Amino acid sequence: MVAHFVEEFKRKHRKDLRSSPRALRRLRTACERAKRTLSSSTEASIEIDALFEGIDFYSKITRARFEEL
Repeated sequence: MVAHFVEEFKRKHRKDLRSSPRALRRLRTACERAKRTLSSSTEASIEIDALFEGIDFYSKITRARFEEL
């Protein structure tokens, strides 16, 4: 799931999160929260302010998409 959102961030902002351990840690924490939400809901949101170089990251994932990963 983390890799999915790293690729999405790269696609949207043309920047690679993998160069920042702090950004990856924050994304991993948000993904854990999203996984817990998906266990009881069909959709989860990820919202992280200033994730990388001041860029805010907002995304959604459905349970079906999560299961594909």
